[in-house]
Amino acid sequence: MAFRINFRSLLSFSLLIITICCLAGCADKKEEKHAIENRLAEASSPYLREHADNPVDWYEWSPEAIEKAKEEDKPIIISAGYASCHWCHVMERESFMDSSVAAIMNRDFVSIKIDREERPDIDKIYMNAAQLLNGSGGWPLNAVALPNGKPFFAGTYFPPEEWKNILTKIADAYKENKESLVETANALTEGIKSTNSLGDLGAQKNEISETEYLSVMEAWEPRFDREKGGYQGEQKFPLPVSWDALLQHYYLTGNKEVLEMVKTTLDNMARGGIYDQLGGGFSRYTTDPNWLIPHFEKMLYDNAQLISLYSKAYKVAPSEEYREVIEESIEFVERELSNNEGGFYSSLNADTDGEEGKYYVWSTEELRNTLSSSEVELISNYYNIEPYGNWEKGKNILYRRFSAEEYINKEGLDAEDFRNSLSTAKEKLLEERQSRNRPTVDDKSLTSWNALMIDAYLDAFLALGNEEYLDKAIECAEFLSDKMLNPDYSLWRSYKDGKSGINAFLDDYALLSRAYINLYQTTFNIEWLSKAQKITGYAITHFRDEESGMFYYTSNEHNNLVAKKMELDDNVIPSSNSVMAQNLFALGTLFENEEYSTMSEEMLGQIYDQAMGDPSFYANWTKLIGTKAFGAYEIAIVGGDAEQKNFQVQKKYLPTSIFMGGKKENLPLLKSKLVEDETLIYVCQNKTCKYPVSLTEEAIEIIENYRTGREESPNIWN
Repeated sequence: MAFRINFRSLLSFSLLIITICCLAGCADKKEEKHAIENRLAEASSPYLREHADNPVDWYEWSPEAIEKAKEEDKPIIISAGYASCHWCHVMERESFMDSSVAAIMNRDFVSIKIDREERPDIDKIYMNAAQLLNGSGGWPLNAVALPNGKPFFAGTYFPPEEWKNILTKIADAYKENKESLVETANALTEGIKSTNSLGDLGAQKNEISETEYLSVMEAWEPRFDREKGGYQGEQKFPLPVSWDALLQHYYLTGNKEVLEMVKTTLDNMARGGIYDQLGGGFSRYTTDPNWLIPHFEKMLYDNAQLISLYSKAYKVAPSEEYREVIEESIEFVERELSNNEGGFYSSLNADTDGEEGKYYVWSTEELRNTLSSSEVELISNYYNIEPYGNWEKGKNILYRRFSAEEYINKEGLDAEDFRNSLSTAKEKLLEERQSRNRPTVDDKSLTSWNALMIDAYLDAFLALGNEEYLDKAIECAEFLSDKMLNPDYSLWRSYKDGKSGINAFLDDYALLSRAYINLYQTTFNIEWLSKAQKITGYAITHFRDEESGMFYYTSNEHNNLVAKKMELDDNVIPSSNSVMAQNLFALGTLFENEEYSTMSEEMLGQIYDQAMGDPSFYANWTKLIGTKAFGAYEIAIVGGDAEQKNFQVQKKYLPTSIFMGGKKENLPLLKSKLVEDETLIYVCQNKTCKYPVSLTEEAIEIIENYRTGREESPNIWN
């Protein structure tokens, strides 16, 4: 039976604390800043080190901190955030630098600071608590727990007086009415454990019909914002996994309305303030429904996935606008986030000099001081500059209403003159911007996010044909192999200043395995596929739950948290379980390994009902559902020119094809297919292949005939 909890009572308790605190009023004044560094000065995380001069006696998550809380019988404050988070910085400045706040935290609590990017396993538990108690969450995340780690209170940003009042009331309640807090903590912890929803997962479902897959749009379409793109709501998140899945849906079904929805989303994102019109790259989300006003932090994971998404969309609907987004976003990542070892840093701060977005916005006076009068007019018209600003404090966020081609036609301009003038003006503005104080960089490199960047480079290479992108993908893959991969195929999560650390989580295993599978499918270098298989094997041994067939987020060797979580639903990044299910499907096909294939089927069967009922939260799962419904294509390309012909075939958007080949028959499906002095392409389904062809155009036509049903019974080769 699924666990049930009276969350209304828990919420009432939390609201009672906050209400009492707010009524208590504000009496204390902020004191002078503390100059002595605390133990976070030795942390590897840039976010944690930002708190090193706080008067708060911070700990990192450690047995030492937990033992101190137990020995002194004090509740634990778990405060989580990340380096590019605006409100995390605000609370650090306002509350954690306040000596009167620190006095309460140090006297009555044991305080632990968490970088949610280094320790997402801890963050997920206490964020889940905040969501159960309040109906929503966010960062900074501030939870209070018993000495055993079970939470009984959680919230997000609190200004100093409110935070002091909350902590005072919690400390009093802990001393005078601990039993009530223990009861709340036990119930809330059971609620957190129940959100894995293992008891509600469905039965195995091996066969999925095309009709069933088509019906997924019934639950999906009502959420679309058909005018602005994305999903309906007051804020806009890119959520690239959704539009990637819908692009595949168009490929499988030919539903042009779905393609238009994807294009509307990509067009408006590319033209909005969420996209850096000067320097390339995307911010994390916008605070308005028009993609205009960004929350200015830039994350590697967003930009990597969006490069992949625009690359795939470019194959389906080529446009100069999409090409520019791909190229400019890659230039941004390389310019601002490269660690100069083949890998990439995590993020850029939203703030500069304590002010959000200051680095990116412009006043008309700043434009006039940088550009000629004709350039000011061009930039003002094209990027919608207002004399008194289109944002706060007389500042302007650059955004467009049209593509360059549309604008040229609308204004009756000479295309070459316009592009040359625009390029010159943008270069001047970018140079001027780079002379400003720049946002700080979170200079740790994470395995999972770098794996996404490998995929980004591969997708961009296959779309645009720029071989430098392939070289960069290989360089990043080698960096991760060298710095993050251990001899037993376990992984580290984080790398900084020449040191690797923190045992990796399931997303690291899943996304790196996927990147190596994709790298094999692009280069036909079997070593990458072998590494992917062994990394997946390690994850099966150490993360898999035998009862459900799903994978826990943490390995079975690290069970020191109050709850063991599973990532099932897809969010900003696809869930680690959905990626594992796809990896097992691909590896099962490539190695003809029935055990892998069965694992993938079981996982998909368990989640099928949830995915079909609410596909916007299970978008990556729907990709596997579509592949199973319509069937995958196994494309074997063998011979001396196999790699080059592979590139030519993959210029087409073929999301349900699995590629293999090279100059050796080193996989089961390649056996007996190598013909001397020829390079042949075999298009297969369920291990049954058409007669081989030598021209890539012929192979693409065979795939297209399969896909559209124009040829149901192929001429069989084997």
